[in-house]
Amino acid sequence: MKLGKRVIENRKLVDPTKSYEIPEAVALLKEMKSANFDETVELHLRLGVDGRHADQQIRGAMVLPNGTGKDRKVLVIAKGEKATEAENAGADFVGAEDMIEKIQKEQWFDYDVIVATPDMMGMLGRLGRLLGPKGLMPNPKSGTVTMDLEKAVAEIKAGKVEYRLDKSNMIHVSVGKLSFENEKLEQNIHSFLDEIQRVKPAAAKGTYFRNISLSSTMGPGIKIQRSI
Repeated sequence: MKLGKRVIENRKLVDPTKSYEIPEAVALLKEMKSANFDETVELHLRLGVDGRHADQQIRGAMVLPNGTGKDRKVLVIAKGEKATEAENAGADFVGAEDMIEKIQKEQWFDYDVIVATPDMMGMLGRLGRLLGPKGLMPNPKSGTVTMDLEKAVAEIKAGKVEYRLDKSNMIHVSVGKLSFENEKLEQNIHSFLDEIQRVKPAAAKGTYFRNISLSSTMGPGIKIQRSI
């Protein structure tokens, strides 16, 4: 794949041997803006854990203080009063068996997050092969299997992000848009790093934050340092 002139020039601005302070890294990202759209800012963490062991797995969710800059579509699987609660809370789609059937028969994925009440997980769980690979299966650890649908929908709309350790012992998360004010991006980054520090497994040994980098959709990665 041939790289564009601007992409090549941007890479020259980043010193690969240097670990940047967060404000410096954010400012550099802004300087390297090269796309004609509002790029997503992404944080990538390599952690000193071994996700093959259950006591070193990391998974959860949090609400970023300044949101993600993305309008996320929420599908709620619930019945009766809980369905009404979800509709009143601003869920984009609400249903039960009808929605499950739509996903199964039509391969329907026009939403970003699924929230479900515990009683619906028996039926929804049958779609694991469809939803699992896309990261859409609700999970109690991420707050998407709950009876408090009003809170769940509100948090997602406010900028809740889910995180999960992958097979490479890395976590990738969106922390905002390039159009955000520098301070707001910095707050989101610090808050997310604080969250990952908070959920550090007791079994983790040695250096916890092995590598942290920041990038935009079209930009190169910038290594940043974590002050604890």
